[in-house]
Amino acid sequence: MTGRPDRRRDVGEAIYADEVGIEYGVYGAFRLRSAYQPIFAPRGRSLKAVAVEGLIEPHRAARPVAPSMFFDCIPGEDRLFVETMCRMLHLRNFRNIGVDGLDLFFNYNPLINDHPGRAMAEIRLMTRHLGDFDLHPGMLVCEITEQAADDKVLVSLVREMRRDGIRIAIDDFGTGHSTEERISLVAPDIVKIDGAWFAEFCRHAAAERFFRPLVSMLHDRGAKVLVEGIERSVHLRVALDGGVDLLQGFHLARPALAGTIFNEEPLAIDALLGVDNKVIPLHQRR
Repeated sequence: MTGRPDRRRDVGEAIYADEVGIEYGVYGAFRLRSAYQPIFAPRGRSLKAVAVEGLIEPHRAARPVAPSMFFDCIPGEDRLFVETMCRMLHLRNFRNIGVDGLDLFFNYNPLINDHPGRAMAEIRLMTRHLGDFDLHPGMLVCEITEQAADDKVLVSLVREMRRDGIRIAIDDFGTGHSTEERISLVAPDIVKIDGAWFAEFCRHAAAERFFRPLVSMLHDRGAKVLVEGIERSVHLRVALDGGVDLLQGFHLARPALAGTIFNEEPLAIDALLGVDNKVIPLHQRR
């Protein structure tokens, strides 16, 4: 596909609905489908789903392909168009989860739209149409992806979203630009600990002892803490012992395509930790 100056206005023309009403996007040879991964909060000895993160599952020739393979092949002039379409798909398909009380996390890359005025207009347009999808701003959490965005532009975008009632999460904390300085700048409602960084951190024998102060520091700054990439029982144990607020990862639940029956049953923490969780060495590799 080739780009056009106002390509973002054509997003609706690239979105279709299947026979049961699930919407999907078309970009070249790819069909883009929304998937939602549950985010859990500790409740006693259980984990309860309180939100989902919208993710894209690209398909080509009716077969899923790795998201990185798809996004890496998008030319620069089409990135805004594709990211806007992905976000629109997540908003439109969210009602098909069929569960009340869940929040929706969505990703926003501040570098995709390099024109501040257009970026503001895009946010306002999205907020204005939330009611069309049975959504309201208080249900949304915007994940600012880890990028070297201009601080002034980033602050303006965050202020605009927060003014409308959308909460802000800093993604990939522990890597690159997601640092304490950025947290001071943005004052996020939620900080997402990077999964790969956390997995490496959990290999250290003193992981539990050193993780709790980090969580406390983020709490003192007014942010809830979400650990993503929970893939093993040891990751869950360190996160819970650290006092985190939210958890996400394959060990808890994998992303499910829009329209899949959502499992509302709480997860038993003891079963997830496993009977041998106390003897799993923290330095063990995956």
